[in-house]
Amino acid sequence: MERVLRNEDVHQVVAEIPEGHQHLRLTVTLADGSSLTFQEATVAAVVRAYVAVKTHPLRKRAVLTGRLVRERKEGYAEWQLVEGG
Repeated sequence: MERVLRNEDVHQVVAEIPEGHQHLRLTVTLADGSSLTFQEATVAAVVRAYVAVKTHPLRKRAVLTGRLVRERKEGYAEWQLVEGG
C-alpha cells in the first residue's frame, strides 16, 4: 500500500539521540496521531538518495534496496540500504 505524506499530514518531527543510545532516531508524528520512528541508518540512506537526485543535473531517481552486507566497516549494521534495483 502506497501512502503519500503531505506536509500538512505531519504534525511534528523530532530528531534526537535517546538517553543511553549513541545513534540518532527520527520520529515523525502524523496529524492522525500515528507515528513513524526511523533509525539513524535509515535516515542517512534517505538523505543520500535525496541528495543524489536533487543535486544531479540529469538524475531523476535513486533506488535503495535492503541487503545483508557481511563485509562492512566496523560499527555498521549487517542490514543496509544500498543503491541498486
